[in-house]
Amino acid sequence: MEEATLDLCAAAECVLFVSREPVPTGRLAECLGVPAERIPPLMEELGARLDGHGLYVLLLAGGYSLATREQYGEVVRVFLEPKPEELSRQALETLAIIAYRQPITRPQIEAVRGVNSAGAVRTLLEKGMIRTAGREKVPGRPFIFVTTNEFLSLFGLGGLEDLPPLSDDAAETLAKSLAHGQQEGEFASEEEAPFEFHA
Repeated sequence: MEEATLDLCAAAECVLFVSREPVPTGRLAECLGVPAERIPPLMEELGARLDGHGLYVLLLAGGYSLATREQYGEVVRVFLEPKPEELSRQALETLAIIAYRQPITRPQIEAVRGVNSAGAVRTLLEKGMIRTAGREKVPGRPFIFVTTNEFLSLFGLGGLEDLPPLSDDAAETLAKSLAHGQQEGEFASEEEAPFEFHA
């Protein structure tokens, strides 16, 4: 497309509108056919155009996204009812452990929680909150799990550095539990088999 005949700001708005995830600067630049350094000022211009509208430009999880302004959140919530299924306490515990100690394996998660976490891990995988990132090079070769951009978006985080800091007690408990699990050895159980898929 010829830049002279294309409203780049409006075009960027269209890309953000149809994307289900934050769009990285490089990807936006590629779509619009402009250098990457043009994107931040374009996003500022788009933000100015949307001033007074229900949406605004949000820099989230390493990319740009359109978000609903807080005062219209209730309207959107009503529209989206019934509410999406909330994560169980077990799934939230597992997600917190993964978020703060990733990359991490299921045996390591279970060393912290003290219970089998196969169901919680499966739920988080299905909801796109976590993904596999290879296998640990130990006997049994358990899967390694990390959080996803979907997790960052859901919790309104720009990156993992935006996670609230753990209390000293919580950090110490996590460290001790993980160290204990590693001393006992990490062997993948048969229940990990369902996670064997190819991305």
